[in-house]
Amino acid sequence: MRVAGNEYSIREAAGAFGDLGTLIPFVVGYITVNHMDPAGILIAFGVFKLWAGLYFKTPVPIQPMKAIGTAAITHAATISPGAIWASGLFGGIFWLVMGVTGTVSWIAKITSRPIVQGIVLSLGLGFILEGVRMMQGDYVLAALATALTFFLLSHQRVPAMLVLLGFGVTVALVREPALLAGLAECSLRFQLPTFGLAHVSWQEAITGVVVLGLPQVALTLGNAIIATVEENNTLFPDRRITVKEIAVDHGIMNLVGTSLGGVPMCHGAGGMAGHVRFGARTGGALVILGVLILFIGLFLSDSVATLFKLFPRSLLGTILLFGGLELAAGAHGDALKRGDRYVVLLTAGISLWNMGVGYLAGLALWYAVQREWIRV
Repeated sequence: MRVAGNEYSIREAAGAFGDLGTLIPFVVGYITVNHMDPAGILIAFGVFKLWAGLYFKTPVPIQPMKAIGTAAITHAATISPGAIWASGLFGGIFWLVMGVTGTVSWIAKITSRPIVQGIVLSLGLGFILEGVRMMQGDYVLAALATALTFFLLSHQRVPAMLVLLGFGVTVALVREPALLAGLAECSLRFQLPTFGLAHVSWQEAITGVVVLGLPQVALTLGNAIIATVEENNTLFPDRRITVKEIAVDHGIMNLVGTSLGGVPMCHGAGGMAGHVRFGARTGGALVILGVLILFIGLFLSDSVATLFKLFPRSLLGTILLFGGLELAAGAHGDALKRGDRYVVLLTAGISLWNMGVGYLAGLALWYAVQREWIRV
């Protein structure tokens, strides 16, 4: 069924779950480690997944900001929910200004295609490495899930993601039979989120901006804005988006999402690659996932921890692995001139360590090669 430019089908439903490998681990961390309200987090994600699907009409993902999420979860003793909300508020204001003033468009204009491809390659390799790390300690399940996914994607008679999720749920229930009792105890209870910004102190605001918000800027620029636009416009040239649109969307998304008690959110080329690899071709995938997450946030937020146990970590690692493979395979560095390939590889290699430094290094090398200051 096709409605207003979006398709709603089994294939889109399967592709909807293509970024669970990043979504679930961060959401679980925020809820269990940082003790944040699951209703606010899930409702914000649900609302903006719906918005992204209906507005962009392509599988533009809505994901947690990774640098902020990693820092907040690994330093939970010193990072409060108020600081997390403050970082989202800062990100919202920052990217709204960058988009409205056209600054982000100027940055994109001076960024050559080899630099963008280097960023995309770096993200793909990073997703592969993170997927493998998530498989540690459960390699048998990971190997079976990976082999099953390759087989299903090769034949495409059955949506690979739906089979993969069913396989993961079955394994989880066999390993932990008590989960059935936990699922039986889940009950519907309508719950609205609390207004997060009312609980932010000045100290938390400073921590949120300096410790969480600023280190995220380079990653958001490279992954969530420049690489996402590149990925979307390469895959869907008939439904192009601009860096200005995406930057402004980041601003609105984080200002509203933080107010709902949500966490800092962004788009991401890796998430799009995951959606596409498992079947998504329109924004219908985001609408389907958005409706599901919004329902869970409004009526089942007390049972989120139990529901997420149905997806073994190594299975999420498999999903992340395939998203990374799809993204890295799309970085066509082999079609470029030798100098451009150097830019791709330098950008990618350094970006695996720090995306901001990788971007600047690639930019410097590209201009040096173009002006023949150096030869490679």
